[in-house]
Amino acid sequence: MNNLKSHTRTRAQESTGAIERLYITMRHLLNRGFYKPMGVSGESLREALLTLRPEIYGSITEEKIELQGLLYIMDRLPHGIEECRYINLTSDEGYKDSHFETIIPLKRRRNCYRIDAEQMNIEITRGRSEIYDILTHLTFLFIESHKIMKQVLINENGDVIRDWKKLEEVVLKKGELTLEEKEIALTHTANFLGRTFQEIKNAFPYFATEKDENRFFNIIYFMGKLAMSEVVEDNKRIITFSPVLRERLGHHIHGERWAYRIKQTLEEQGLLERPLHIISANMHSVMNTLYAEKALPSEFAKKKAMQVFEALSSPTSKMLREKVMKTALSQGMVFLEDESGTNIDVQIIDTSKIKNNSYTEGLKDIEESKKPVIIVMDYAFGEQAYETMDELLKPYPKTNQKHKFLNVASVSIMGKAGILEGGKGDIMIPSAHVFEGTADNYPFKNEISKTLFKDDDVKVFEGTMISVLGTSLQNRDVLKFFHNSTWNVIGLEMEGAHYQKAIQSASKIRRSISPKVKVRYAYYASDNPLETGSTLASGGLGTTGVKPTYLITEKMLKQILDSSKK
Repeated sequence: MNNLKSHTRTRAQESTGAIERLYITMRHLLNRGFYKPMGVSGESLREALLTLRPEIYGSITEEKIELQGLLYIMDRLPHGIEECRYINLTSDEGYKDSHFETIIPLKRRRNCYRIDAEQMNIEITRGRSEIYDILTHLTFLFIESHKIMKQVLINENGDVIRDWKKLEEVVLKKGELTLEEKEIALTHTANFLGRTFQEIKNAFPYFATEKDENRFFNIIYFMGKLAMSEVVEDNKRIITFSPVLRERLGHHIHGERWAYRIKQTLEEQGLLERPLHIISANMHSVMNTLYAEKALPSEFAKKKAMQVFEALSSPTSKMLREKVMKTALSQGMVFLEDESGTNIDVQIIDTSKIKNNSYTEGLKDIEESKKPVIIVMDYAFGEQAYETMDELLKPYPKTNQKHKFLNVASVSIMGKAGILEGGKGDIMIPSAHVFEGTADNYPFKNEISKTLFKDDDVKVFEGTMISVLGTSLQNRDVLKFFHNSTWNVIGLEMEGAHYQKAIQSASKIRRSISPKVKVRYAYYASDNPLETGSTLASGGLGTTGVKPTYLITEKMLKQILDSSKK
């Protein structure tokens, strides 16, 4: 038993060291301006990732290709990235006003541009967390591509196996593939990927897009082709960081622009003096909770509220969502689609204009100047949470006048996170955030507590949350250490410590907001990285996330609106 504990501790320490090396290396490469991922300059990054063996990347250390991990990263990287030898990370440098088509990955809101057959530009507007995320995914992609190369390349002259030639014929063929041609290609591909025909056939449709149902073949082919080119012809793939990106990083350019527009809108709407309640959440739960019943009376008459919310979450319910949006815009909601580059949309809700609503019923006898204004901001990404919240809590710089301090009454953060005990859809209530890899910690008084959910038939856990440097670096050994230690860690996420750092500096040091500002944090579980098959790469939440999302929203709104009556 003692030997087992010693071994586990050693693996956790190795993994922690690998995470530190990853981030030190990535910062060094960023400062350098370019590197070759599969060359000497990328060796440290590759070795650290292979030592860490993140759960999301599954069988990265084995010879067989990792399908779930590959799908996860391809959903978050631009379409066609596998074909590009040159990947250039840029700031917002005006490409959106060019002839280049904007490519937005399926599950990451970032603007990308295919410059030519060999180059992809990826626009970075969310800070270092976004760079770390992309570099980690690309390192995994290139490691997997060299696995393919080792299976299909016979010698250094460029001779390849028959299976590879058959895949090449399919990829280069113009027109649609018949079922027979597709299954023949799947058979040949399965042979060199080290997977069964059934595994490849099952994975195939998940990689498809509306424009390209055979995208899986293209991804595998170009991954292998570029890896072979690196070995046979020494045509190394290169990642570069534009000078403008390196100059702008850390200067809050996008966050400042984003926050100024919000404050400007508050002034235009006559809401700058009112009590402000900031909520970081999605763009639907607060709006639906406050307006859906009024907008969809017949649906609420036939179904329970949670069933209606599930229906609203369905991709086929566009018409229902439009009805709710129309009602919201006519009763006090202003929608600010992002123009700053942060990719964070905002809703400003004037509760004094909401009619016939059980949530705002108690505000009738309160004078309008004291009725709350709710600012709902979409999810930030990692370090971007500090940039946006820090800028939002700063005074409004009015021309020829003193700065106007905002009347921020509360900040509520609802997010999704990995859970270490429990499963998808459970709720986590943090009492503190701890930065991964450091002893930096942010304890706080959380207005949300476990007792609020006692009648809701949902599992709730209370304890410490780890704010990780990137979800793609989840490692079982490190997470087990945190979970079993006196840190009492219940889950992991990417933004909490960044938000709290901004709130504490604004309320306790800068005094730009009241030191009595109320703080609320609650998360619902999107995955359990300690359970095989339950990581983020295993797929989305589906309707499992609807119930916890709306329960958390309900508790936050009730506290915000009840506190306004006092």
